[in-house]
Amino acid sequence: MDTVRILEEVKKGTLTVEEAKALLCQDSFEEMGYAKLDTDRKARTGFAEVVFCSGKADSHLLQIYGRIYQKEGEVLGTRASAEQYRLVKEEFPKVQYDPISRILKIEKRDKVRTGKIAVCTAGTADIPVAEEAAQTAEFFGTSVERVYDVGVSGLHRLLSRLEVIRQANCVVAVAGMEGALASVIGGLVEKPVIAVPTSVGYGANMHGLSALLTMINSCANGIAVVNIDNGYGAGYMATQINRLAGGKEP
Repeated sequence: MDTVRILEEVKKGTLTVEEAKALLCQDSFEEMGYAKLDTDRKARTGFAEVVFCSGKADSHLLQIYGRIYQKEGEVLGTRASAEQYRLVKEEFPKVQYDPISRILKIEKRDKVRTGKIAVCTAGTADIPVAEEAAQTAEFFGTSVERVYDVGVSGLHRLLSRLEVIRQANCVVAVAGMEGALASVIGGLVEKPVIAVPTSVGYGANMHGLSALLTMINSCANGIAVVNIDNGYGAGYMATQINRLAGGKEP
């Protein structure tokens, strides 16, 4: 039970002050032996804990996923494999899996999405990272406009969608190769741009390092850069910006 719910129960008289105090004084994490679930994270940051699925033992994944779902009524998992999806679905039939973004989620039906961010890609090979960003933002209550395959090798494609991009509260620019898309967008919009380098490219791309270096050396203003292939981090930050711009917190 979160802090707001506790206070509402006290106000209604269904919870005593002593009971509320006991609940509020509980540990801010749940000890599971192999993990410590950060049960207080949503109260502190506005975002519940997310499950990074890759590398987790099957039993650990199932128990962690289940505990967050039990507490929050929804749960977001990132970097999940198809095998992990099948495992979780046996226990939680409502779970949804997107093999492109590798997002594994159970989402509340009545969710309202507000504001708007734009998620743009240079090419179609960048879509898996872009979808991780877009679906993360949507899970946390943000409306997303997808603008894909608008890289600098065909600048007219980007310009044809420029008005849509400019209406967003924040822009996520996802690009591999030399990563120039973020700089171009940064010079055309007044909103913050979150640049996401991807590992898409040929040999000298160095698994995304060339795009990363381009983005952090951009001469355009208003650009922040996350780590290589970190769509989740971009979607999270874009949601924070969207909320500050007036997008209501879910």
